[in-house]
Amino acid sequence: MELGFPYSTQISCQSTNGLKCLCKLLSSPRLLDSCCFFAGMKEIDVCIIGAGPVGLFAVFELGLLRLKAYVIDTLPVVGGQLAEIYPQKPIYDIPGYSYILAEDLIDRLMQQIAPFHPSFGLGQKVVGLQPMKGGRWRVQSQNGDLISAGAVVIAGGLGCFEPRKPDLPGLEALENRGVMYRVRDPEKLRGRRVVLAGGGDSALDWTLQLAEIAGELTLVHRNSVFRGAPKSAAQVRALADAGRMRLLTSTALVSLEANQEGNLASVTVQTKGQEPLCLEADDFVPLYGLTPQLGPIAEWGLALNASAIQVNTENFQTSVPGIFAIGDINTYPGKLKLILSGFHEAALMAYGAYRYIHGGAKPSFKYTTVTGINAL
Repeated sequence: MELGFPYSTQISCQSTNGLKCLCKLLSSPRLLDSCCFFAGMKEIDVCIIGAGPVGLFAVFELGLLRLKAYVIDTLPVVGGQLAEIYPQKPIYDIPGYSYILAEDLIDRLMQQIAPFHPSFGLGQKVVGLQPMKGGRWRVQSQNGDLISAGAVVIAGGLGCFEPRKPDLPGLEALENRGVMYRVRDPEKLRGRRVVLAGGGDSALDWTLQLAEIAGELTLVHRNSVFRGAPKSAAQVRALADAGRMRLLTSTALVSLEANQEGNLASVTVQTKGQEPLCLEADDFVPLYGLTPQLGPIAEWGLALNASAIQVNTENFQTSVPGIFAIGDINTYPGKLKLILSGFHEAALMAYGAYRYIHGGAKPSFKYTTVTGINAL
């Protein structure tokens, strides 16, 4: 099936989740039409691998220089970890906001890049990257899409990542049948019996948020001390002391049990020195973090340092000309893994990508306060 590029309204069923996300975030038919999958080699100025906040802001900075971007991500939605793992977590270090929820930041970024009409390939994994004549790059996705890009920007955050899963028999059989590794919509847990497991910030944050939503809430932690923020840990303990949720520390997960329909029925745990305890549950959410992996990126001949991509700080180009890396996936002396730092890197990268694509020509620098966006 041939699909148009970049403004086709045809869309494969594989990208349905991404389409729904874009509709929800922006409610813009112009951006909606640009979310597509296509067959055959298609040309674009810059291919961005990673649709997290830094990748999205890179679309804006490239757009200011009249460079069209195609954004590809393994996740079925834009936003990266902000959308998938903690959409309702507040972020306090974004300029101009005392704080902003993660999902709202993605919403604002989508609105900001809308005038540049980026195209998206969501739910796709990049499996190939080969040089072409004239300094261009051939990017291939897992589903067979081929892209010819003037430059490539790796903004993959932690790279390919998978949730760390507890070693429990029958766990995978109950996935999407009561077992989940992230909370996408807290309202779907309203009035339900929820068991969370973990001791980091994610487990503590979701405990605090779900305390007023879940019918019964239990947090299970295998140690007595939490790894997350002390303030959050104290708030969780206060909730438990007030009888608003159950806190089980020094407690190990033992097994999961299913009902006759094959859905989760209970979680069995065992506190140190006590008998096993069966917790009736509708939902079990183990929050043990992510396992980052570079995936195919590790095979692209880029200089690496401890699973991060080495870049220069002039334009954040990698050891291979025409390939740039921004955000948490790169490394350099003094690197700070902050969204704010990634935004800075995106701005300098855009100028470097422009010069690479245009044979060293320097772009004309213009302030948006003078030109605006529509005049570009």
